[in-house]
Amino acid sequence: MSVAKIQTESGYALPPAPRHSITVHSPGWENALKFMNKDIEFIMSVKSMYPRMLLHRDIQELTQKILAFAKAEGQNALFFVTKRAADACVIYATAAKRGDDILSAEEIAVRIFDIDVRLYGVFFPAQKTPVLMPFWSHPGVGISSRLAEESLKHLDLLHEVVSDDSPAPKLADSPAHAVLRERIAGLLERATADPPRKDKVKPDDVYLFQTGMASIWLPHQYLLSKFNGTTVLFGFAFHSTIHVFEDYGPGAKLLGLGTEEELDQLETHLKAELKEGRKVQAVWCEFPSNPLLVTPNLGRLRSLADNYGFALIVDDTIGSFCNVDVMGAADIVVTSLTKSFSGYADVMGASAVLNPSSSRYPELKALFKESYSNNLYNGDAEVLEKNSRDYMQRSATINNNTLRIAEWLQSKAQSPGSSISRVYHPSISSSKANYESRMRKKTPDFTPGYGCLLSVEFENVEATIAFYDNLNVHHGPHLGAHLTLAMPYAKVLYGQDDLEWAGKYGLKETQIRIAPGLEETELLIEDFKIAVRAADEVKEKRAKAAAPIKS
Repeated sequence: MSVAKIQTESGYALPPAPRHSITVHSPGWENALKFMNKDIEFIMSVKSMYPRMLLHRDIQELTQKILAFAKAEGQNALFFVTKRAADACVIYATAAKRGDDILSAEEIAVRIFDIDVRLYGVFFPAQKTPVLMPFWSHPGVGISSRLAEESLKHLDLLHEVVSDDSPAPKLADSPAHAVLRERIAGLLERATADPPRKDKVKPDDVYLFQTGMASIWLPHQYLLSKFNGTTVLFGFAFHSTIHVFEDYGPGAKLLGLGTEEELDQLETHLKAELKEGRKVQAVWCEFPSNPLLVTPNLGRLRSLADNYGFALIVDDTIGSFCNVDVMGAADIVVTSLTKSFSGYADVMGASAVLNPSSSRYPELKALFKESYSNNLYNGDAEVLEKNSRDYMQRSATINNNTLRIAEWLQSKAQSPGSSISRVYHPSISSSKANYESRMRKKTPDFTPGYGCLLSVEFENVEATIAFYDNLNVHHGPHLGAHLTLAMPYAKVLYGQDDLEWAGKYGLKETQIRIAPGLEETELLIEDFKIAVRAADEVKEKRAKAAAPIKS
């Protein structure tokens, strides 16, 4: 018996689809191609979407209200809660890197408005919106949809502020912020991997951000403000991450395979930079990587960090707090709380945690004290706190579902005549030892696992399409949610212009990324059986068509 047929309409959020859902169900390969091509008709039909990719309807409505109030005909605006973000948006839009799309200083301006909060609006000609949207998408520092919803209730207070020096509306942190910091600090010190660390993570070492990308962009900005150095991304990563390093700062290097050989290349690069008198301020990596689940050797990265003086920053979102302990190597650990920690696909948030046992801790602590402001909106913090109460229980289920599906797909890949060419999961990766060396200790109430993501690769595009079109789970971006999501990750994100480039790092249009949810394991596997059978039938038909005709 299979899981019941997905009933979610195309363009709508995963059920129960609350107001602030951050997902979209976009079933089938044809819709994936529309997503890839940024098809206007398709985008206009979407009712829900990841808010960094498409402005939430409450943000759109608040924007239109302020534009009307400001009598800004023919203009559009993006809104932020800090002057730093607004100013950076202007710098982005007017930078020579924008080429023919560059905005002149006369075309763009920051205007300040108070409602129940202070908002910094970047105003620009409406036709230039596509130029500005990457700033909204990649740094992830735009206003929250819950903030917009609340501000819409207070439009009677709306007025423009001439100077940022005037007193702003005061919004005290919610008690949820303190609970989140304590919870995260506790998770980081739970069942730690050997060897023991000198100092324990404290709640005030935990810094909260409004999105996962904000927890990358802002610390990157902090480091730039002090060192203005280059950055290395070791191993592949979520597609916005490399954009942040390339667009902001004096340069970035991608070593996208994350292998031992690339560690040798990294050391060669570090020596060359040192010889030229240039500072590599940080090396960033994911643990494991998205979407091919390669786990870097943190021990060697730590040694290189000690020898060459860069900050080692590890994104453990996919491995997740409950499963892996990367604090023994990292100077900073960043995590998208939007994913497994929240688990219900209805809120965004992130954390960056300083390692108090790091030799860089005093320096980084002073830098964060000088630069950081808490911009995680109270309403979002409260939802994150509530959602994460069952984080450990949900993680046990997701770990199990992901592992079981990966094991089943791997068994099929090894069968003669299978259409599956490869399965990607930390448990079957050549970098498995790197992952397992950082796994937390097993406790009576929790057994660490391999996280919330896997990918499967097929022999050809036709088999990939057959699998995807017959896979009875929700189709769309996101991971760590309560329901399973699948998408042709490389095809959607890189297929329009950069698939050949992404292919150098192992990404292919024949791969489907799968983020299992909380459904019953055996029922999920039954649905995967149906989808794989459809892919195998395509292979069989191709083989018959290619077979010589017997006379």
